[in-house]
Amino acid sequence: MDVEEYVRRHLRAGEGDDAIERELAGIVRSFKPDEPAEYAVAFARAVIDEVRNTEGLVGDIYSYTPSRVKMGEFGVGSRGSGDFFAHRQIARIIGKTGASVGVDELDDAGAVELEPAGECARFVVCTVDGMHSRLSDFPFLAGFHVTRATLRDVYVMGARPLMLFSDIHVADDGDVAKIFDYTAGVCTVGELTNIPLVAGSTLRIGGDMVLGDRLTGCVGSVGVSRHLTARRETRPGDVVLMTEGAGGGTIATTALYSGFHEIVEETINLDFLRAADALIKSPAIDKIHSMTDVTNGGLRGDAHEMAGTAGCRIVVEQERVAGLVHPGVRRMLEELEIDYLGVSLDALLLTLPRNAVDEVSDVIRTTGVKIREIGRVEAGSPGAFLVVDGEEQAFTPRFRESAYTPVKKVADRRPRDQEAMQEAVLRAADAAVAKKQRVVDRLRSVT
Repeated sequence: MDVEEYVRRHLRAGEGDDAIERELAGIVRSFKPDEPAEYAVAFARAVIDEVRNTEGLVGDIYSYTPSRVKMGEFGVGSRGSGDFFAHRQIARIIGKTGASVGVDELDDAGAVELEPAGECARFVVCTVDGMHSRLSDFPFLAGFHVTRATLRDVYVMGARPLMLFSDIHVADDGDVAKIFDYTAGVCTVGELTNIPLVAGSTLRIGGDMVLGDRLTGCVGSVGVSRHLTARRETRPGDVVLMTEGAGGGTIATTALYSGFHEIVEETINLDFLRAADALIKSPAIDKIHSMTDVTNGGLRGDAHEMAGTAGCRIVVEQERVAGLVHPGVRRMLEELEIDYLGVSLDALLLTLPRNAVDEVSDVIRTTGVKIREIGRVEAGSPGAFLVVDGEEQAFTPRFRESAYTPVKKVADRRPRDQEAMQEAVLRAADAAVAKKQRVVDRLRSVT
């Protein structure tokens, strides 16, 4: 619980300081029953004082232009069309940079060209992934799956990962052991792939202001590449290949909170990383045009975003995809009525010329991972399309990814006017772009 937010909300509602102090002191005692009543009252009073001291501040560095659109209702972080829209605004705020692959291309990793380029490395690739928010009570799983995720994102850029870095935040009442278990999950992947964890940060969520034991964090990775396989390299005439996926953090979360605990074990593997590593070490890597992992809103989201970035049509055969979902995972998803095309499967998706299919597929199969052709890339107006029973239909991401836990199914309501929300979000992004420029101009004028 965020006690600072609690105080701000109650002050805005016109509640008096004494009443807020009594209520908040009671909440503090419920989270910290071993603390004396005097501590809870003093803590509540201090929070109110701090909030009062930060009210009414004006100026660029103290305030922001609100959109009046909430993260949850807009689907930010839920890997659907709302999330993609928000990320495109982030790319606008960042603007054009000197990156070889920047955030505007919506790849999961970015790349910067080395000067001068070496024989084995022309680009430095960097990415970071946040742990799955619902794995807070399962730190090892959180660390394991987020590490796999960040390494996948480096590999699909055609890069060889060199190092990992980690950031972990635990709320004030969290057990210190969560840090250790999370790190053990990170390093299990690191040791098995010979990729060291070299740096990181450990903090409390909100310092003293967040009660509870919630865990959150991220793991990032850095790699090098001589041949980028960014989404923009997808070309008409390409074949689309996909490997089998058993999922990662999302599927583990689905299994945990829906009672399919045996499926969690199926996600504890390094199949994707071993297959990708074999490709990176093979001459076949030079024949691949683009790669991505099936995560962002599932195949629906990734195919749609790839088509938009590359400016082409991507056509997927549903019948061929179904056989690439791990059988146990697919049974669970079907029983729970979860669309497997709209959820993260952690499969590898590749586009490449027809004459390279056999060579690339053979490399993947030497690692024991299944792979098959699932579609094609065509010239035409950008978009993704799904062939079902011989009929081609639009293959677009939903506003949010498939609701994959009981709570998500309740929360997955039809959002209010999407167009109005997008306009409000756009105005807020415009304001942030303008603020950035004002501060940049001001600081440049004094140097």
